Amino acid sequence: MSKSVYSLVLMDDVVEAVDKLAYSMNTSRSNLINQILAEAVSFTTPEKRMRDIFGQMEELMGSLDSFQVQNQASDAMMTFRSALRYKYKPTIRYSVELYRQAEGTMGELKVSFRTQSQQLIEDLTSFAKLWVRLENKYIGSYFPQGQILYTLENGKLIRKFLLPKEQQNCTSEQLARAISDYIQLLDRGLKTYFAMLDTPQQAYEELEKLYSAHLRRGATII
Repeated sequence: MSKSVYSLVLMDDVVEAVDKLAYSMNTSRSNLINQILAEAVSFTTPEKRMRDIFGQMEELMGSLDSFQVQNQASDAMMTFRSALRYKYKPTIRYSVELYRQAEGTMGELKVSFRTQSQQLIEDLTSFAKLWVRLENKYIGSYFPQGQILYTLENGKLIRKFLLPKEQQNCTSEQLARAISDYIQLLDRGLKTYFAMLDTPQQAYEELEKLYSAHLRRGATII
């Protein structure tokens, strides 16, 4: 959505109050006024859309014992943590970033460990390669160039979220559900893989069962 510069005549006291509120919300005066006016005329801004999605995700993920919701780093990002049964007891971080302007992709998911263990990083890399192979097999055709959009570096998997074809009719709740379901699926897959490190082929077969069952339940492809 494009933006333009407009001149408004406002009372100094009003501007001062707006500035205080904008500061407390970690946003700018222009952005806050834009949000206030949008709400007054019942217009959904990208910022409100993101807040609605994250609000729904917080309810969905926060009710699960296996996830811990972290404080938001920004209005466009939300992070969840999950514990992994491994000798170093590492924490998995799932960071979701939504794009203000969605063109083909609506955001991305970053999966990483806070660890100095090279072995753990290598194991995560091996899992990510299997996971990408699996996703490309089942849903790669929905993405540009026939494969999911991802990067893998230094033990961090970054996976783009496809904008659903029916996104014009998707509610914030539906998008929140789709992202939350995907994170839960990925978390189960990751823990399944780490529980079967000694049998990678069998681990892949178990991952495929999880993934195909996820799709059969009518999951939104993102």
